[in-house]
Amino acid sequence: MLDIATLISLAAALVAAGLTAGLIAGLLGVGGGIVIVPVLFQLFTMLGISPEVTMHLAVGTSLASIVPTSISAVRTHIGRDAVDFKVLRNWAPGVVAGVLAGSALASIARGGVLTGVFGTVAMMVAFYMVLVPEGARLRESLPGLWVQRGIAAAIGCFSAMMGIGGGTLTVPSLVLCSYPIRRAIGTSSAVGMIIAIPGTIGFMIAGWDVPGRPPLSVGFVSLLGLALTAPTAMMTAPFGSRLAHLINPTLLRRAFAIFLMLTASRMFWTLLK
Repeated sequence: MLDIATLISLAAALVAAGLTAGLIAGLLGVGGGIVIVPVLFQLFTMLGISPEVTMHLAVGTSLASIVPTSISAVRTHIGRDAVDFKVLRNWAPGVVAGVLAGSALASIARGGVLTGVFGTVAMMVAFYMVLVPEGARLRESLPGLWVQRGIAAAIGCFSAMMGIGGGTLTVPSLVLCSYPIRRAIGTSSAVGMIIAIPGTIGFMIAGWDVPGRPPLSVGFVSLLGLALTAPTAMMTAPFGSRLAHLINPTLLRRAFAIFLMLTASRMFWTLLK
């Protein structure tokens, strides 16, 4: 049983994570999961929850928190005409298919596998942001429809397994195809919404009867974690979205890379302990 002081500290950490996640969701279009997953993972570990379900709970709860956060960010980006609905229509079927596949894989994978996937993908994207020169392009335009849907499916799959909103992968994918970064961020926020809804449902179903979960959990979604992160994230998401249209794109790129590197390093350290 945790004492009152510890419970207050945990609650404060969750609130702080929510505030930070909302800001990042709007600013970088990453859905906030890149912050929420590691924080929830550490907090659930401190609570003594079974290692077999800790990462699953962190991922599922993160996806659930992304639903309202992404809605808030998308509304702001739409107001600034930063969401490309044509791309969204082309990507949606692939994203949903990928999320369903990723949720199914996550339900049978061990917690260490999900942690490894999270750290590896995050670090790869971070190195891309650091090593690939700004303005580098692979193509002058987006590829054909079915190639786009294949990319979208891969993004949906890995994002569901990582508990993120997809911006970590969507933004670089669009930018490499000569897509403006601010519009890529706005569109990725909408992609995050498409990822989070079926992903949350999938994790709820996958963990429905799994033992070792904490009280007030629906499957692999902690209602306590959701209650303390989602509302606070929604408060700061619009502010982050506004900042995205004021800050130099180079600073956005560097901020994106720094957050990913720090997060991935922490997850790898957890695996080595």
